[in-house]
Amino acid sequence: MKILLADSNHPILHQALINAGFECDLFWEKSASELISILPNYDGLILRSKFKVTKEIIDSCPKLKCIGRVGAGMENIDVEYATTKKIICLSVPEGNRDALGEHAIAMLLMLFNNLKKADEEVRKGIWLRAENRGVEIKNKTIGIIGFGNMGSSFAKKLIGFECKILAYDKYISGFGDQFITETTLEKIFDECDVVSLHTPLTKETEFMINADFINKFKKDIYIINTARGKCLNTNDLVAALKSGKVKGACIDVFEYESVSFEQIENNEIPEALNYLIHSDKVVLSPHIGGWTHESNFKMSEMIANKMINALKTSS
Repeated sequence: MKILLADSNHPILHQALINAGFECDLFWEKSASELISILPNYDGLILRSKFKVTKEIIDSCPKLKCIGRVGAGMENIDVEYATTKKIICLSVPEGNRDALGEHAIAMLLMLFNNLKKADEEVRKGIWLRAENRGVEIKNKTIGIIGFGNMGSSFAKKLIGFECKILAYDKYISGFGDQFITETTLEKIFDECDVVSLHTPLTKETEFMINADFINKFKKDIYIINTARGKCLNTNDLVAALKSGKVKGACIDVFEYESVSFEQIENNEIPEALNYLIHSDKVVLSPHIGGWTHESNFKMSEMIANKMINALKTSS
């Protein structure tokens, strides 16, 4: 069987596939249109986010048996349609959950302790102590929305900070324990100081965090989004930052990202994003929450093993 690798990944991925007897073409330097044109020749596809695998692409690939995404989210693959064509769709959220959990913690600590501002000032010879006084995570109430691989990883890493952790997931239950309280959205709105989003991007979650959502919180809050950019309305976030309803934000993903997540869609920076860039109340990173050296290896190894099992089963 032939497998097309559309994006660069750790060498363990293609080496494991070759060792298992598959023929691999590493074509990550080809454009999306070039890859789509040759995809009908392959039994398997492995990609990160180079292009969307649409119904039309699936229909043009009668040999395709398996699609593997080296990542967690599957919004760039029409999984529902692929399944009707008996194409197995795989992802590896287990591979980057630790990276994502640590990244969310790092962003929150940076925000709470004014580290971005303080670092820039010290480098300029400005020494302000009282003005950069931080706040502690301890005794804060932190709400986690979405308790799959990412949300549960963030919660696990929060435990040592001695904060109160409330978690809500519409589709999962029975996960509460002595450290984490399984709860409702209403309780999160009533009690939380911080809310962290860990949902996939679906029709249900698109722009889930908007003005109406933010204004349901009784307290002024901090927001963390390491999920998907289009789960949060940036204009509404900026308005809430200006009003003080949102005291600060940690943003790793942006509604303006391209399909590949490699850049902002337009050369012109939107006004709302420009506000975030220049705000001391905001910590930003370029969609790297789950993108450590360790997760690169783990995701590549895991997707290779899943692809091998799936393709051998289907042959």
